Amino acid sequence: MEEVDANPGLIFDKLDGWLDGFFRLLPNIGVALVVAVVFWFLGMGIGALIRKSAGRRGRENLGDVGGALMRWAVTIIGFMLAVTIVAPTVTPGDLIAGLGVSSVAIGFAFKDILQNMLAGILILLRQPFEVGDQIVSGGHEGTVEKIETRATMIKTYDGRRVVIPNSDIYTDSVVVNTAFDTRRSEYDIGIGCSDDWDTARKVMQDACASVEGVETDPAPETIPVELGDSANIVRLRWWTKSDRASQIHTFGAVLQAVYKALDEKGIDMPYPTQVHLFHDQTEATDGDRRAQREGWPAGEGDVPKSRAQQRDEKEEKARRSDA
Repeated sequence: MEEVDANPGLIFDKLDGWLDGFFRLLPNIGVALVVAVVFWFLGMGIGALIRKSAGRRGRENLGDVGGALMRWAVTIIGFMLAVTIVAPTVTPGDLIAGLGVSSVAIGFAFKDILQNMLAGILILLRQPFEVGDQIVSGGHEGTVEKIETRATMIKTYDGRRVVIPNSDIYTDSVVVNTAFDTRRSEYDIGIGCSDDWDTARKVMQDACASVEGVETDPAPETIPVELGDSANIVRLRWWTKSDRASQIHTFGAVLQAVYKALDEKGIDMPYPTQVHLFHDQTEATDGDRRAQREGWPAGEGDVPKSRAQQRDEKEEKARRSDA
């Protein structure tokens, strides 16, 4: 069995070489730390300036995202310079090449995160909606609280928070309810088939216009839209402020005012009505088909007579025979 010749002197020589190299690089390490710290504070300062500049334009969320990105960009540049100072054999080109390969690997590993980040930046730049707007997205409706690089947070009307990924918002349709100052509401109201259209429409418009919160320009309007089975349908349309609170409260007040006004004027608001006609066809003489509006048509040729008609004919024949 061979013996291993352990030479402790080689170990100490190796450690001594490492220590000598460390002390030779110590000035470079000190300079690299100073450069890294300077770039760190420089990035913080640039980020603060971006946030401040964006805040003056009312773009606080964009300032937060842009400031954070610039801070990290400057910090990464400072770190790369510090590495080249500590190891002069490493060139910036080598670092950039390595960073490119790493970026591809990171991109595949964090695809969803980077996709949401890019979508968040585009949302902040294009501003399809802002913080405080009321939106509908992905079946969720509420007020935008915050737009971050990963997700947009909305507060629903019943006091819950919904976090929606920015990629979903950017690729899907979004309804911005408060994009404009006013918003139109409508409701279909049935009136009696024998009631006067013009009178009913005027009563609806006047009652709607009297409700607080209904805009006068454009004024409320009515449009006949359907001749229904049991009622004639009139569509009432009016404009309110676009926020949800104004719209929903005014909506209820309008319905109540219109109902009372129509009731006071004696205009019928009928319930759905159905008429069932039962035709007994067990015998040919059941029912006078010539007098029917629904059911079996009279047809051509001889029409079966009802029992009453047959009875009358028999009595008439009997009277003639007696005479």
